[in-house]
Amino acid sequence: MRARIAASVVLAAVLVLSTTACTFISTQATLKHYDPSDGVGATVGVIQVRNALLLSKDGQRASFLVNLINDGQSTESVLIQYDGTKSDGTQSKVNTKVTLNSGEVKTFGSSDTRQLVFTGIDTKPGALFPVWIQYGQETGKQLLVPVLDGSLAEYHGLLPTLTPTPTPTATVTPVPTPSASTGQ
Repeated sequence: MRARIAASVVLAAVLVLSTTACTFISTQATLKHYDPSDGVGATVGVIQVRNALLLSKDGQRASFLVNLINDGQSTESVLIQYDGTKSDGTQSKVNTKVTLNSGEVKTFGSSDTRQLVFTGIDTKPGALFPVWIQYGQETGKQLLVPVLDGSLAEYHGLLPTLTPTPTPTATVTPVPTPSASTGQ
């Protein structure tokens, strides 16, 4: 009888340990970092980059959507850099600087904020495009930013817009005409 009770206790212990021991040997998914959105993020020193993505229809011009957060105590000038192709076909680094005050959050590319338009990027929607983020003497990070085509409803109206160019208008120059004089 004692052997039967001991065997039951051992069997119950083996069942409990075998069904719950997986947490002892596998990593918890909640501890793994991931970006819960369409864009990607990173932290460069005190600057947080959140939900960075590109919207492009043609793969040559794209609107850079991003949130930049300065968690530091001083104003920082953040460098955003990418490789672009000039009109003559040569590659060059294209730099944009964004100033962030201490504690400031700046959003780019939304319907009510300024657009950062990347030109000459030569990529296709669905690809990952490298963008470099850096400030001061802090070591920068390269983000592989997803390129989307803007077809999702939440991105409607956020594709890059062309900078309006002034349309020349004809001006009429008045021609002097002889005036009627009253003679006496």
